[in-house]
Amino acid sequence: MTHSADRKTTAEITTFDTSKIASVIITLNEVLADTYRLVLKSQIYHWNVTGPLFVTLHDLTEQQYTDMFTAVDVLAERIRALGKPVMISAEILAAGPNGQDADASLTADGMINDLLSDHEALALRMRALVAAAEVADDPVTADLATARAGFHEKAAWMLRATSA
Repeated sequence: MTHSADRKTTAEITTFDTSKIASVIITLNEVLADTYRLVLKSQIYHWNVTGPLFVTLHDLTEQQYTDMFTAVDVLAERIRALGKPVMISAEILAAGPNGQDADASLTADGMINDLLSDHEALALRMRALVAAAEVADDPVTADLATARAGFHEKAAWMLRATSA
């Protein structure tokens, strides 16, 4: 039997130490933008791939951008659950981490290598988010980032296997 003094209110459960969680929120916003950019790049390559790998890459990119589009919403909702606004803009999306747009003129192998690089980078960023979330005592974000790292590692493996 629990006493009423032992129960935590919803407000107590969802209150975060803002000094600990600040870096988690910054990183969440960054991986949100990176994920959204990769959704767009994957769609551009999906629409423009040609050659013998057309069907394979067309189908694979569709599976990946569909998953990532759902993940964008989950990442944004986690930021809101932590009590902060989602800080993403068209300028942030357009700039990209390296300032380069998707190149629709790439060969299928070029597209694969470009996407592979982005998935590997996002997997590493998600692993860094896991570490930051653990330091901030935020297991929910750590679990979310672990799952997303797993997705990007699998996506990288599938792309790597496709070009082998």
